[in-house]
Amino acid sequence: MPIDVAPSIIERIAPVDACAGERTRAYLDTLTKPPGSLGRLETLAIQLSAITGGQTPNVTPASVLVFAADHGVAEEGVSAFPQAVTAQMVANFASGGAAINVFARQIGARIDVVDVGVVAPLTVAGVTHAKVRPGTANMVLENAMQGAEAHAAINAGVAAVERASHAGARCIIVGEMGIANTTASSAMLAVLTATPVAQVVGAGTGIDSAQQAHKVAVIERAIQARQADPNDPLDVLVKVGGLEIAAMTGAYLASAAHRLPAIVDGFIATVAALVACRLCPAVRGYLVFGHRSEEPGHATALDALDAKPLLALGMRLGEGSGAALAFPLLQAAVAMLNEMATFADAGVSDSARQ
Repeated sequence: MPIDVAPSIIERIAPVDACAGERTRAYLDTLTKPPGSLGRLETLAIQLSAITGGQTPNVTPASVLVFAADHGVAEEGVSAFPQAVTAQMVANFASGGAAINVFARQIGARIDVVDVGVVAPLTVAGVTHAKVRPGTANMVLENAMQGAEAHAAINAGVAAVERASHAGARCIIVGEMGIANTTASSAMLAVLTATPVAQVVGAGTGIDSAQQAHKVAVIERAIQARQADPNDPLDVLVKVGGLEIAAMTGAYLASAAHRLPAIVDGFIATVAALVACRLCPAVRGYLVFGHRSEEPGHATALDALDAKPLLALGMRLGEGSGAALAFPLLQAAVAMLNEMATFADAGVSDSARQ
């Protein structure tokens, strides 16, 4: 399925600057510490330099983008919560009461809550209205969306990053909300990685073992019925995906086009990142993986992207919460580069490097 993402966003994506990263790698070894002694923080600093193309990257301020949409497959009873919770949680985001609001305030991040497909009409202030359609169709019975709708949702994600960039954001944190979106993500991941459904399905919002077995069966029926092409990520997105997953895909593409680091949250966000990387492999260099979710499918998605998250806190909330908690590590990596003394500056003998 050809992609038509305005304004030709994929054509604007260049690989990260490996030479800038190597210059930073060499500079790190001149700082007052044994080589490599700050471990993954040094790796992170090298990546941020490669993303931005400079030895003194800046990741502050961050912008949190939360995309919300509903899923028709919810009518199959795959979630512990009713579909109405999606709209209720969007209102909670808008009023500042959700976990992601708390963590965004903690890191001084702007938050943009974007409705790309919530079933209920939303009239609350503080929500960006970009509704493509009121929820996807039930993927067991028909394609989740049409191709033009997937493109529109991707473009909504692109537009959100454009807004954030124009507002001065130097780092993008991507989150989501949508009852039954672990079902859509599990279906997508199973198709994209040829993994048995039972290996990627978890408790989601808190279902029990019997409900989990039912969820597996529903996803297997949907995959069999839809016959999505595993070599065509947009076909997978259209047939068994979600509008907010499409928007997150667009956000990752746009972050790369703007040379902004994008912190990937948990399971659903990582599936969207996998789609973005399948569409444009150069996106991978711009992604920083924030945390390891307790959802079993997350390990499969991370393996598909050869990714190792910064944190593992036993979380499975979504919203961008784990990514926001990881953001201070990016700030620390930048501060290390910008503020730490070299051996020459400090008058410390080079023998201390050993």
